[in-house]
Amino acid sequence: MDGRIYLDNGASTKVDPVVVKEMLPYFTEQFGNPSSLHADGVAARDAVDRARARIASIIGARPDEIVFTSGGTESNNLAIKGIAYANVKKGKHLIVSAIEHDCVINSCKWLETQGFEVTYLPVNRTGLVGLSELEAAMRKDTVLVSIMHGNNEIGTVQPIEEMGKLCREREVYFHTDACQSFGKLRIDVQRQKLDLITINAHKIHGPKGVGALFVRGGTTISPWQHGGGHEFGIRSSTENVPGIVGFGKAAELCSSGLEEESARLCRLRDRIIDGVSEKVAYAYLNGHRTKRLPNNVNFGFSGFEGEAIKLMLQLDEADISVSTGSACSSNQGESRPSHVLTAIGLNPVEARGALRVTLGKYNTEEEVDIFLQALPKAMESLRSISSLH
Repeated sequence: MDGRIYLDNGASTKVDPVVVKEMLPYFTEQFGNPSSLHADGVAARDAVDRARARIASIIGARPDEIVFTSGGTESNNLAIKGIAYANVKKGKHLIVSAIEHDCVINSCKWLETQGFEVTYLPVNRTGLVGLSELEAAMRKDTVLVSIMHGNNEIGTVQPIEEMGKLCREREVYFHTDACQSFGKLRIDVQRQKLDLITINAHKIHGPKGVGALFVRGGTTISPWQHGGGHEFGIRSSTENVPGIVGFGKAAELCSSGLEEESARLCRLRDRIIDGVSEKVAYAYLNGHRTKRLPNNVNFGFSGFEGEAIKLMLQLDEADISVSTGSACSSNQGESRPSHVLTAIGLNPVEARGALRVTLGKYNTEEEVDIFLQALPKAMESLRSISSLH
């Protein structure tokens, strides 16, 4: 990978060497099971508890409100299904946005086969959910609202504080998938009135295979996985100690310089948006221009949407890694339009083709400039599928 430019940090990030260093002892030296009562187990348990406290302090939570999981998909499944089944006496209605991650959408589709009712809120052209539409969709039997903080494809950031207040007033649980925003935007569970938050490690320069679900104290939630009662009885399974340690350290590193790094990423992001708009006349931005994640750019190219994979591969040959959308959906084939792009009003052809560029803390201005030189060259080599070009 030497010499390559990695611009796919929305899919995964390079693990910070400082994080790796902190993890290493828990593979070979302090390798005990954190549920064991002997000294080796106690050392592992202490490491898990330190990481739990680190993450909790960053979002304004208590340590016992952090439940470790295997990642964002598991946390979202636990939040959606766990709340639904634990609160059937109140009702069986849930509300999510039409642009949620596949794991939320598919969890809801499954719940519909089990007798639950789900409202999929539409979004506007920039990907924003309307507060009035959310309020209108809420019913007496609504038990959960789940709205993603920052969208993984188009980067649009939702007004979760206003949504949280609305849900609190209606006594409805509010969950947000913050996998893309955690470590880039400041999250405060008290101010934003959040009941459940999904976060993970590998989007913030931590290891893969570890995530967490914040569950506000007093929340009625059922475990989705049964076993020995680990993680306060909410998520049974022997904890991934090295991963959890790495998660805690990565979160601490991101939090310590969050505002400065987010501002730097915004400058690089805007440099890409302005540069692509200037150099490629038929490029159009997907998502909100300013209410978007600091590190996310998503462009479509009029008449070239069917060439998105070829464009990505052209850039790959130039040693630049980007994506055509969510990595989690890439194995489902290009015949499937992006449900996110469809939801913001793009037609089926447009919804099959977009270029997503996502930045991380190791990206530089020089790398951005190289990308801006490479993209027009790659575009020139493609044959337009539109009679207009």
